[in-house]
Amino acid sequence: MLDRLDEELDTVPDFDRFATVDEVHDRLAGLAADHPDVATLRRIGTSRLGDPMLCLTVGDGPRHAIVAAGPHPNEPIGGLTVTHLAGRLCRDTELRRATGCTWHIVGCLDPDGTRLNEGWFAGPFTKTHYGRHFYRPAGDEQVEWTFPFAYKRAYFDRVLPETLALMRLIDDVRPAFMTTLHNGESGGVFYYLNRPEPELQDVLKTLPGRYGVPLHAGEPEHPSVKQLEQAVYLTPAMEDAYDYFEALGQDPVEHIGGAASDSYIKKYGTLGLTAEIPYWTDAAADDTSPTSTRYRDLLHAHAAELRGTSDVLERVLSAVSPDLVTGSPFLRASRSFIPMVAGMADTHSGRAGAPEHDRPATVAELASCRDTVHSVRLRFGGMLLRALEGELAVGNATRAVREGARELAETYGRWCAEAEAGAADETIPIRHLVAIQYGAILAGADRAVRGPSWRS
Repeated sequence: MLDRLDEELDTVPDFDRFATVDEVHDRLAGLAADHPDVATLRRIGTSRLGDPMLCLTVGDGPRHAIVAAGPHPNEPIGGLTVTHLAGRLCRDTELRRATGCTWHIVGCLDPDGTRLNEGWFAGPFTKTHYGRHFYRPAGDEQVEWTFPFAYKRAYFDRVLPETLALMRLIDDVRPAFMTTLHNGESGGVFYYLNRPEPELQDVLKTLPGRYGVPLHAGEPEHPSVKQLEQAVYLTPAMEDAYDYFEALGQDPVEHIGGAASDSYIKKYGTLGLTAEIPYWTDAAADDTSPTSTRYRDLLHAHAAELRGTSDVLERVLSAVSPDLVTGSPFLRASRSFIPMVAGMADTHSGRAGAPEHDRPATVAELASCRDTVHSVRLRFGGMLLRALEGELAVGNATRAVREGARELAETYGRWCAEAEAGAADETIPIRHLVAIQYGAILAGADRAVRGPSWRS
């Protein structure tokens, strides 16, 4: 007989598309209306463009859990996950009792940005379609990365209204458990925890295999991240990133912005969990077999590809900049991310010479570097192309803008073809993505409240 967690995973239905901001909010509002005895809906803040930020509170357990979808607007798995979680909690008395929590479920932390991604939410789920409708805010406009931060010469206090809303919620309920629902793009599943939790880690690592999804064995998101075990990392701390850049001889202030929610919850002893789940995967994601490529050579080659990508985008942006008139979010993001790609290249070049990197690179490391290059090109090339198309759409058809858009469209077409060709990528069913995230939430909350009882 399946244990309780398996039973809960089996409640996740099939989905053929991701939910829009309005759909998520409507579903939460419907649950509050249908279950007034156990659920209440309230507004916790307002987005910069005036959208309400809604939170459904369910249950009356002695401990509190916060689950927030949409921390980054290109990460919509959480919208489906929170509505499924909320529905199960509203309808199942025993599940509410078993969790021991009062649940605070936020429908979307960045509604403005999420709306700029909704063009790909219904598919087709190809990398090209995703990239052409992709949006990610500039670093200082990201809800998850604009918490207050002060360390050595770095200082950040430009807290966004959406970030402030989450801060107020955290301070109000002082949660035992919190997760903001992120997801990746390609490769395998991996997790962040803000403290080691070996028994929880065991549960988390089994979830992807239930759906044939591998664990990540390639490069971490940043070389300063500390690994607890394969596919499980300590949540990145800006202090560690600062020290890492400083040790490489780079100016940390150029790379460091605000902190994340994981840092903010430390004062309450909250267990923080992030499950990073990709849309596409392949067998190389967890293949630790050695290759004939030296790891230091891989880092140098990876740096060269990133630098070349940054050079192409910077040349186009510089050529059109004197003529731009809109100041669109796509332009602000392009001006933030294109230099960041060059900085990524410098970081990889700077660390390549370390003695421990004179070893064979693994299959997974080669694959993750390849996927990163494709991701950078399709993400940031796509946003710059959307920016130039926006200029043309408002009638700013100067020669520089026309030629920049044409040149970038041709280059972007080649980048898309390269990303789609020759890869053994498999599109993961949306139900599996939601189920892995849902299982991680239940296991994490249970560990925070009582310890690992979901396994039996």
